[in-house]
Amino acid sequence: MFGLTRAEERTLRKLNTPTKIQDFLDALPINHEKLGRTYLSPRRVLRERKAHCLEGALLAATALWLQGQKPLLMDFRTTPEDEDHVVALYRVNGYWGAVSKTNHAILRFRDPVYRTLRELALSYFNEYYMFETGKKTLRAYSAPFDLAKRGAAWITAEHNLDEIAEAVDWSRHYSLVPSKNARHLRPADPMEIRAGKLVEWEKRDPRT
Repeated sequence: MFGLTRAEERTLRKLNTPTKIQDFLDALPINHEKLGRTYLSPRRVLRERKAHCLEGALLAATALWLQGQKPLLMDFRTTPEDEDHVVALYRVNGYWGAVSKTNHAILRFRDPVYRTLRELALSYFNEYYMFETGKKTLRAYSAPFDLAKRGAAWITAEHNLDEIAEAVDWSRHYSLVPSKNARHLRPADPMEIRAGKLVEWEKRDPRT
């Protein structure tokens, strides 16, 4: 299915709940992109055994698609000094949750308890900050990006998926912070910053 080998499909079909998908992604080393920027397909993630946030979200979306859910992504847009983040969306009994690949103690998995996508996006707001200053940087979230509309060739692609990364970035986004309230945001405190700096995979690890 989707052009996957039997072994690839067997691996992904075992990930038959969002929790199993998240556990699988957590066990994968983070992709530190030591040789340059990458946007690995799910096939390449399975082969190279590492992923960053978009790559993990693409694999999660593929596993969810095999379960009969739509392969949906959500992009988080930040202020210029920070980096965007991408998660895979899922629904259980009408409530939204998210699968997230990250190297830090923040911006992680979300249980299916959110009635709306805005609620889900806001659950990441206080976690999204600069480690140097504590400035909170999350500003917008995207409408669900339906990967099914792009066919399925991306799942097994051997090239970098720059076209998907760009399409997600240019998709419709919705503001989270009222413009008049941006100056009232309290920076993350030293305890939050210290916790946020925890990582699962060090850059010096040869597996990353």
